[in-house]
Amino acid sequence: MARHLITSALPYINGIKHLGNMVGSMLPADVYSRYLRQRGHDVLYICATDEHGTPAELAAKEAGLPVADFCAAAHDQQKAIYDGFELSFDHFGRSSSPQNREITQEIARELHANGFIEERSVRQVYSNADERFLPDRYIVGTCPHCGYDKARGDQCENCTRVLDPTDLIDARSAISGSADLEVRETKHLFLLQAKLTGEVEAWIAAHGDEWPVLASSIARKWLTEGLQDRAITRDLEWGVPVPADVWPELAAEGKVFYVWFDAPIEYIGATKEWSDAAQPGETRDWKSWWYQADGVRYTEFMAKDNVPFHTVMFPATILGSRQPWKMVDYVKAFNWLTYYGGKFSTSQKRGIFTDTALELLPADYWRYFLMANAPESDDSSFSWELFAANVNKDLAGVLGNFVNRVLTFSRKRFGDEVPAGAEAGEAEARLGAQIAELLAEYEGQLDALNFRKAVQALRALWSAGNAYLDEKAPWTQVKTDPEAAALTLRTAMNLIHLYAVLSEPFIPAASRAMRGAFALPADESTWYTPEQAASLSLVTAGTPFTVPPVLFAKITDEDLEGYRTRFGGDPDAV
Repeated sequence: MARHLITSALPYINGIKHLGNMVGSMLPADVYSRYLRQRGHDVLYICATDEHGTPAELAAKEAGLPVADFCAAAHDQQKAIYDGFELSFDHFGRSSSPQNREITQEIARELHANGFIEERSVRQVYSNADERFLPDRYIVGTCPHCGYDKARGDQCENCTRVLDPTDLIDARSAISGSADLEVRETKHLFLLQAKLTGEVEAWIAAHGDEWPVLASSIARKWLTEGLQDRAITRDLEWGVPVPADVWPELAAEGKVFYVWFDAPIEYIGATKEWSDAAQPGETRDWKSWWYQADGVRYTEFMAKDNVPFHTVMFPATILGSRQPWKMVDYVKAFNWLTYYGGKFSTSQKRGIFTDTALELLPADYWRYFLMANAPESDDSSFSWELFAANVNKDLAGVLGNFVNRVLTFSRKRFGDEVPAGAEAGEAEARLGAQIAELLAEYEGQLDALNFRKAVQALRALWSAGNAYLDEKAPWTQVKTDPEAAALTLRTAMNLIHLYAVLSEPFIPAASRAMRGAFALPADESTWYTPEQAASLSLVTAGTPFTVPPVLFAKITDEDLEGYRTRFGGDPDAV
């Protein structure tokens, strides 16, 4: 049994996230965590809301709430949605927690003591209309690289290039919209990344070849362009304060750490939150996962725009601390999920958002679609037509129909217990060998974090059952050879239970319904080896069963038209 630490990129606190956020980090991390737990590994899946920086202050201002109150309410709202998607976090924390503040400040002290943080005078944008210095995200304008006219002062979300506010063309205040800006002198702390370049290069050279090309290429591109010293403090009311024992002047001015400095540290902070929340008699040692964490394999999940911060800036921070913090072993990066070819956007409210998705259909519909079309090697596009096709063909047609017709027909002909029937024959032996081969493929793809290919292997497992059922045709067998029909149905019921176990990482609710169809012991195996699956004897004759409600309802043409009308469809098809 191995120990697996898993984190997914922290969702921003400023509003409900869209499906692109879900498939780019949290959902694949959940699928992988569930799979590893089923295989018997010790798993800790950590995430949190990212609550500092400009997005939090701007969203709170728009809502007319103190930022602390806004963040507390938004955290609970997001957590409820992720519970609805059945994301199996071991802890879903908050970057505004005391634990994160404590650890962030301590790491900053260590960086300073080791000569990797320096106080510098800088020229910064000041808004005369707002009477304040503007942090980078408080400034919007046109990206000088791609021409996107809503670029932020820290990064262009269109081309993902990292920016300085002074790079923007036609810059204006995100608070008031005023272009009455000037540059004044102030002081900030800088992380001396340039001094850590060699160490970051050596670390990426040692680990990057194992990562997907998307992650390693982005990290190496940053290294090729050269690491620059980066300001890690901002002029904000909300954030981790600069520790007054080291920088009293900046602390008195109310400087806080840059959100991208403290947010990755929240992975550690949230683990300490989890540890501190232990119940009486329960032992949770957060340091065993993060500090001198021998035997822990750490996997991070994120969209491609987060890769530079996680593969360069955060590693530089950890390396510069000179402390034995656990560093990531594998970075699973994703491209974009688009909406009919256009970008999902929280700020522009384009696309399907997670709360609305759950209002329309249960979580399993979305979980399956998103992972079957995960943007791993390239961007992938959401369309209502593709969504309906995936649901109707795979979930309702292949899996749901198989479960319903097997159990319904068996109950009608043989009663409420798994029938005995004849001994397994050549057809069952062929099926068992096929199932073992497909299960080995499924495990291999999940071990390699190839989610689209894993879904293809899972679908092939479901299809094998349908092909067997069509070949044996128990509805015809029962007329002349009831024992043969009973064997066919018993074999198919074993497949249903196997599908319940194997499908759990992707469609947990449907898996529970399939598991619950059979009166099996509570300690029934959570996973089966290919050899065990090949036996097709997981559920014995005489086991009571029930017929669950329809697992997946088909999306009708009327449903589809309603979705397109409400949310918009392909503009070229109008």
